[in-house]
Amino acid sequence: MSEAKVVAHADIGKCFHCGLAVQNPGEFTAKINTISHEFCCHGCRMACQTIYSAGLQGFYNKTPDGESLAPPPETANDFHAYDIDEIQVDYVDQLDDERTIYLLIEGIHCAACVWLIERALYKLPGVLSADVSLTAKRCRIKWDNRETSLSVLMQHLAKLGYAAIPFDPETAEGALAKRHRGILYRMAFAGFAMMNLMWVSIALYSGAAEDEFRNLFHWVGFFIATPTLLYSGYPFFRNAISGLRSLYLTMDLPIAIGATATYLYSSYITFTGSVEGEVFFDTVVNFIFVILIGRYLEALSKRNALSATRRMLELQPKLATVIETGEQKTVPIRSVKVGDLVLVRPGENVPVDGIVTEGESAVDESMLTGESQPVRKQVNDSVVAGSINNEGAFVVKAQQVLRHTALAKIIALMDEAQTSKAPIQTLADKVVPWFVVVTLTLATLTFMFWVGTDFETALLASASVLVVTCPCAFGMATPMSIAVASGVGASNGILVKQGIALESLSRVTHYVFDKTGTLTEGKLSLVQNITAESVSQQTVLQIAASAEQKSEHGIAKTIVSAARSENLPLLDISRFYASPGRGVKAEIEGKKIIVGTADWMLSHNVTLEGEWRATVEQLEQQGISCVFVAREQQLIGILGLFDTLREDAKTTISDLLEQGMKVTVLSGDRQQVVNSVTAVLGNVQRLAEVLPGEKRQVIQQLQQQGECVAMVGDGINDSPALIQSDVGIALASGTDVSIESADIVLSYNQLSQLSLTRQLATRTLRTIRQNIVLSISYNVIMVPLAMMALVSPLLAAITMPISSLLVIGNAARISRIVKR
Repeated sequence: MSEAKVVAHADIGKCFHCGLAVQNPGEFTAKINTISHEFCCHGCRMACQTIYSAGLQGFYNKTPDGESLAPPPETANDFHAYDIDEIQVDYVDQLDDERTIYLLIEGIHCAACVWLIERALYKLPGVLSADVSLTAKRCRIKWDNRETSLSVLMQHLAKLGYAAIPFDPETAEGALAKRHRGILYRMAFAGFAMMNLMWVSIALYSGAAEDEFRNLFHWVGFFIATPTLLYSGYPFFRNAISGLRSLYLTMDLPIAIGATATYLYSSYITFTGSVEGEVFFDTVVNFIFVILIGRYLEALSKRNALSATRRMLELQPKLATVIETGEQKTVPIRSVKVGDLVLVRPGENVPVDGIVTEGESAVDESMLTGESQPVRKQVNDSVVAGSINNEGAFVVKAQQVLRHTALAKIIALMDEAQTSKAPIQTLADKVVPWFVVVTLTLATLTFMFWVGTDFETALLASASVLVVTCPCAFGMATPMSIAVASGVGASNGILVKQGIALESLSRVTHYVFDKTGTLTEGKLSLVQNITAESVSQQTVLQIAASAEQKSEHGIAKTIVSAARSENLPLLDISRFYASPGRGVKAEIEGKKIIVGTADWMLSHNVTLEGEWRATVEQLEQQGISCVFVAREQQLIGILGLFDTLREDAKTTISDLLEQGMKVTVLSGDRQQVVNSVTAVLGNVQRLAEVLPGEKRQVIQQLQQQGECVAMVGDGINDSPALIQSDVGIALASGTDVSIESADIVLSYNQLSQLSLTRQLATRTLRTIRQNIVLSISYNVIMVPLAMMALVSPLLAAITMPISSLLVIGNAARISRIVKR
C-alpha cells in the first residue's frame, strides 16, 4: 500500500492501515505525515502510528498488490506477567541476562510481515537477534534482559498489529489443526463446485455445445469456476505472489499460472461468445480440487510420519494433583512448582521429574529408558515425567517441571533435529527455484510449439506441463526423511540433535571409544588395599579419601564411598589441587599428601622400587587400576580399583569390526590395564595413558589420515574429543557437558544402540537418495508426455500429488525397517 493508494482508500472511506471500510467516520483518526487519516479501529490506528514512528512505512510497499491487511488481532493486556521469572522460566532457554524465546505470532500472512517484524524488533534496544519463520508463524528472539523486557517486545509487536504469545507445543498443535481445517474447507468447496460443473460438462458434451444453450452453459461454468478459483485456489496465488515479492520462485507459481491461463482463456470465450473455441472451467476446478486433495493427504501423511514426536508430546499430562496442607487439588501442569508434592494415581502419567516421598508402585519408563519391564519405585527413588504409573499410588516431590524435565529436553532435541538442515537438504533448497524456472521455460516452449497447430492444444499442453511438474516431491525428499528418522530414533532411545549428524554418521570409518564409563560400566569398586609396613589399610584409605573428597572424578568418588562404607571420617584438608587425568594433592594436618597415577608420583619425586613395582605389574595384568598414595613423598599404599566391561560391549565392537569399521579405545589407564580389560574385544587399537587434553589430538590425527571419526564418550574430559569428531555420541549416563557437546545422545545408555544408530543413519541417507531419484524420475517421464500433449491437466493434477505421496511413503518406511 503506497502513500498514493492510502490516500485513495481514505477518500472512499477505507481504513488507512488495512483498507477495510470505515464504519464510523471520525471515530478513529490520526495525523500521519501532517495529513489526517481515518481508521477502522483503535488497533489499526496504533499499528500505523507505530510503523511510521519507527520509520518502517516501507512495509506498506511490500504488501502484495490487491491484498488488504487484516485488522490487528486482539491482544492480551497482561504482558507484564511474562516478565516474572517464575512464569518466564517455562519458555526461555535460561534465566540469564541474555535470554532466548520462541513466540507464536498471530497475524503473519506474507513475507512483508516477516520483513516488518524482524526490522522493528532489531530497532529496539537490547534485542540481539530476531528470526521469523513464515511457515511456522514463529519468531525466535534473543534479547538482553538488562536493557529491555519480554513484555516490551510483546507490546511492540501488538502495536504493529501482531498478537504474540510464548510458544508451547500444545499451542502449535492447535495452530496446525487450524491450518488443516482451512485446507479441508477449501477442498470441500472445490468438490461441491466440481460436482455441479460436471453436469454442465455432460450437457455440453451431449450436444448442448452445438445449440442455442451453448453460451448459457458457458456462463454457468464461469459463475461456478470464478469463486472456486478465488477461494479454493487462494493459497496457491498467495504463496506464489509472496514468493515473487521476496524474489523466490515457489512451488505454487506454476500451479497458479496454469490455473490462471486456462481460466482466462475460458473467460475470453465466454465473454466474446466465440463459436470457435471451447471453455475449460471444469478443468480448472477439477485440478484445483485434486491438488487440494493431494495437499491434504500430504498434511495427514506428514502428521502420521512424525507421530513419534506427537506420541512424546502426549506423554506429558496437562493436569496434576498437588497436595497442599493435606488437601488434594487438581491444577494445570503449568501451576506446578519445584518442591510441590504431586499425587500420582494408578494409570496416570507422572507429570514431573522428582523423588518418591510416599507410597510405591511399578512404573513403565519404556518410552524414555527402553526398559521393557515396569520398574518398582518406592520412597527415595526418582521418577521422570511421562512415565506411566501401573498400579499403586505414590507422592512425588517435584524437582524439575515443564521444559526442564527429561521428557521436555528429549522433545526439544527432536524439534531441533527436525528443523535443522543437512547439507544435502540445503542443496535441494537451492535447486528448487531453478526447478521452477525450468518448468516455466518448458511450458513456454510447449505453448510456442503447439500454438502454430492449435491454440487450445497449446494452452492445455502448457498448463499440463505447469501442473505435472512437481518440485514438491523434490523439495520434501530430504526434510521428510530427516524428520521421520529423528522421530524413529527418539522412539528407540537415540536422540539426534542435528540432521547433519545422520548424514555424517553414514560416512564414518573409524569409531573411537572412551574406556571408563563407556566401554565399562563405570562402576569402579575397591578390590585391593596394599600398604607399606607400619601403616594400616584404614589409614591409607582415610588419607586417600580425605585428599579426594573435593574431586568429581569417578575414582575419587569410589575411594570416598569406600571410606564411608567403613565409617572412616574424612579429615580436613587444605591447599587442594587436582590435575585432570593424573591425580590430586593436598595437605592434611600439615603433611603433604599425593594421590594419583604413577606419573603423578614421579612428577613429585615419589619413586616405585622393589616390591612395589612387582605388585603393580601383577595387579595391572589382572586389569586392576592402581591408585598410589604418598605422604611426605613416601609411598604408603596402593589402592586397586576394578571395573567391568558392559555386557553389550563385546557384541557392539564385533558388529562394527564385521562392518569394516576401525575401532580405537582411549584410556588414561596404564597400557597393561587397558589390554587386560579390553582383551575380549579383539582386533582393536588400544591407546593408554592418554590425558584428557590429548584425546582431541588423537581424533585430529585420525582425521588428518583421512578417517571420518565418531567419538563415543561419557565424561567431561571427553567433551573436546566429542566436539572435534565428525560425529560425537554421548551416553545418557554421562555428564551434562558431554551430552551438550555430542551430536547424538543414546538415552537408553546402551552401547547396542550404536548398531541401530548406524543402521538408521545409513537407511536415512539411502532413503533421501531414493526420494531424490524418485522425484526426478517422475518428472523425467511425465514432463515429456505433457509436452507431447499426451497428458491432460486433470491427469497431471492427479499424478502430481501422487509423486509427493510416494516420497512421504518412502520416508515413512524408515520406521518399519528399523523395527525389523
